[in-house]
Amino acid sequence: MFPGISPRDLKRMLKRMGIKVEELSDVREVNILLKDKKIVISSPQIVVMKTGEQTIYQIIGIPREEALEESKEEEIEVSEEDIEFIVSQTGVSKEEARKALIRTGGDIAEAILLLQGEK
Repeated sequence: MFPGISPRDLKRMLKRMGIKVEELSDVREVNILLKDKKIVISSPQIVVMKTGEQTIYQIIGIPREEALEESKEEEIEVSEEDIEFIVSQTGVSKEEARKALIRTGGDIAEAILLLQGEK
């Protein structure tokens, strides 16, 4: 990373700049979920750098990509009564109510709270 600087000197320099550096051990794998796929990094070496309120994770390992499972939207059946009830309670559109019910696994109370939290 910095030619001619030993890891020990680099740690000291970062410490003087207010950056705390530590290494996470015993991590078996790291999963990064993207919209359309999942990246799994096995045998990772993880360095954590903290400064103030910010934290930086540096991950080095063997990556592989995996397709995400099919959407669970088809598995959850949402009744029109539930949608109408949520619309009457929150004032959102039917489509927004349907999406909230799907996101919460059909839980009406949780869907209402979710929609009210987004306002």
